Amino acid sequence: MVNFNQQTKSIRSFIGAKNYNESREFYRSLGWQESVIDEGMSYFIVSEGIGFYLQKYYVKKWVDNTMMFLEVEDLEGMHRYVKDLNLVDQYEYVRLSEIVHKDWGSEFFLHDPSGVLWHIGRFND
Repeated sequence: MVNFNQQTKSIRSFIGAKNYNESREFYRSLGWQESVIDEGMSYFIVSEGIGFYLQKYYVKKWVDNTMMFLEVEDLEGMHRYVKDLNLVDQYEYVRLSEIVHKDWGSEFFLHDPSGVLWHIGRFND
């Protein structure tokens, strides 16, 4: 690891959207705060210091291979919250899995309307 005297503050990914307005609506439905940058880009705040840029830009191979991992403290509560939103019924391509337990921890999977795969999980202590 390189040692340097900089305090990091955040890391922000860029993800694409097949239907930009539908994806914006989806992420707002999750309760994430949107900050519009311009007509083709928004920043979504998941929690303090955690967020991502959503772009009005779509390349199928790129979006189909985009994965995000969101670590949460209460995985079961987060899963219940997402399930209760009924996003699968509201958006044609959204999919939600059950919680899967693995050696390293547990996670569930949420596909956004464009195909971006969210791993939402918790690591073992």
